[in-house]
Amino acid sequence: MVKSSAWYLVIRNISNWIFLLLAVSLSGCSQGKDKIPYISVKERKFIVETAIKSLDSLPITVTSYVCDRSAGGIHDFYSEGDYWWPDPENPDGPYIRKDGQSNPDNFVAHRLAMIRLSKIVGIQTSAFLITGNKKFVQASQKHLEAWFVNPETRMNPALLYVQAIKGRVTGRGIGIIDAIHLVEVARSIEILEDNKAISEEAIREIKKWFSEFVNWLTTHQYSIDEMNTKNNHATCWIMQVGAFARLVENEKVLTLCRNRFKKILLPNQMGDDGSFPLELARTKPYGYSLFNIDAFMTCAEILSTKDENLYDFKTPDGKNMKLGAEFIYPFVKDKTNWTYPPDVMYWDEWPVRHPFLLFAGKAYNKTEFIELWKTLDAYPQTQEVIRNLPIRNPLIWLMNKPAS
Repeated sequence: MVKSSAWYLVIRNISNWIFLLLAVSLSGCSQGKDKIPYISVKERKFIVETAIKSLDSLPITVTSYVCDRSAGGIHDFYSEGDYWWPDPENPDGPYIRKDGQSNPDNFVAHRLAMIRLSKIVGIQTSAFLITGNKKFVQASQKHLEAWFVNPETRMNPALLYVQAIKGRVTGRGIGIIDAIHLVEVARSIEILEDNKAISEEAIREIKKWFSEFVNWLTTHQYSIDEMNTKNNHATCWIMQVGAFARLVENEKVLTLCRNRFKKILLPNQMGDDGSFPLELARTKPYGYSLFNIDAFMTCAEILSTKDENLYDFKTPDGKNMKLGAEFIYPFVKDKTNWTYPPDVMYWDEWPVRHPFLLFAGKAYNKTEFIELWKTLDAYPQTQEVIRNLPIRNPLIWLMNKPAS
């Protein structure tokens, strides 16, 4: 039995190496190069190699970690407010707020698990688009089923216990923003479904979860409160609800999102010069401005149709997405031109490869946006940057079918 197991491992390792060589070779082939936009051969190989390394990764869901401070159950996503700290004058009392300063001792395990899911599924789907190999699909499917189907490990399709504050609240609508890392998961599922890459039964069960989540996001008071906020939280509400509604083909909710984008988000958040005044007033004006323009552009990408292009939409007083991209672009190209106060934390870590540059570059034929996008860090390692960069896998937004 020992010898048999040893031989099995040897054979499996040899098989994996053959697969690795073939997949990496396919990622740089001329046929793929013609069909894969903007992504260099070097990066394509990196994507495939990274995807191969996580082929055998095991799912980690919300049931893998339990926090005693959570008022929810084992299947409930839980997080704590980032900017809330112990009160030095009352250490055992309610936490106090320090805007822009993240408390490293807060519970973040569920958030990190969701980010891990997003990274694995996004990179596996990207590798599938490069190579056409369904091994990458199978690797994604086990994570998707663990999070959204398996009754023992799935997450409840609600966010009742997000960004809790010790001594104050067990959950808040403002915490719904934690689920932005499911946006690229939803986009990946669309691609897998369109390519009939996983079974209809699995797709049906996964989409059932997202349908329930969309219903919660559009009816629960926490989510209504989040929808009605006035800054990047409202933008991210539309970004994620739009992504999930598009996946499950909920046209009523998609219409709601488009109308709010045109009638509320853009008119109320953007200044006449294309800036976002509410973000500029924060203690991290640079990072929040980038985060919000990324979310705005992703909303336009998700919600636009051949009959209704949000990239081209203008308010009666002339506010539009192109104006927003042109305002922030010079500060990404050269941050020393920034005329506002520097961020109180993570100032040096920005900018990175922001999706607004890619989306706006394509929409407005701005080659300088695309060229700048290509030069920026595509795979940052700082956790705070990753948390505020939910759109990390460009190929799943650029392609629908495998290149080879």
